Amino acid sequence: MKQRVITAVVALIFFIPLIILGGMPLQILAACMAAVGVYELFNMSGLEIKSLEGVLAVLGVVLLVLPKTTWFSFLPEKIDNMAMYYLIVMLILMVPVFSKNSYTFEDAAFPVLVSLYVGIGFQNFIAARETGIPVLMFALLVVWSTDIGAYFCGMKFGKNKLAPHISPNKTIEGAVGGILCAVVVAGIYMVFWPLPYNMIVMLVLTAIFSVVGQMGDLVQSAYKRHYGVKDSGKILPGHGGILDRFDSLLFVFPLMHLVGLF
Repeated sequence: MKQRVITAVVALIFFIPLIILGGMPLQILAACMAAVGVYELFNMSGLEIKSLEGVLAVLGVVLLVLPKTTWFSFLPEKIDNMAMYYLIVMLILMVPVFSKNSYTFEDAAFPVLVSLYVGIGFQNFIAARETGIPVLMFALLVVWSTDIGAYFCGMKFGKNKLAPHISPNKTIEGAVGGILCAVVVAGIYMVFWPLPYNMIVMLVLTAIFSVVGQMGDLVQSAYKRHYGVKDSGKILPGHGGILDRFDSLLFVFPLMHLVGLF
């Protein structure tokens, strides 16, 4: 626990100023975290990140995360990040041709899915910040309060397992407590920093984001259980890897975009 607290404090001291600053420094950080996330998934699966498909997956995720207006403004107006990313997908799909089918279409699906999953999540992280700090902090508070509420309610009231085959320690009571905690924290937050929709709509959306965030956590737990690892990485002592900390946010940010919050 001591190591977790120390890492969290150090990370926040480094992370919060970059969130406030925004712009290119935060974009570079997001691209680096996304690249590390791709590495973690490759490492969990036993694949080599230095392979051609590994390098292409990292390049693809970076092209998804870095905003075109800031980093690729020299390109024609109609070319967007997804168009650039699809060029990488095409290159990955060409690998079986040159490997004489020793590298199959199914093999090619892994780097494509990995880079898309991580890239879209961090892309929307940057988009949320560009909309404004209140929107980004809302998402972070929803996920953090869900985690805290789920932990303490699970410890106090947890009896019924939520997904024992994936994450044995999570309980239904903890999940409900996490949702309630997120709604309360979001309600207090929006009194001071109103968001696009009225309070009732935002509280309903908060509950949905909390559920989706917990699902993102379970998805990452399923990956780790499939590959037989405890943490996605070791970059954050006491916390694991980048994906261990951002698994919920990788689901929440895209959904926030879909419902028009940024």
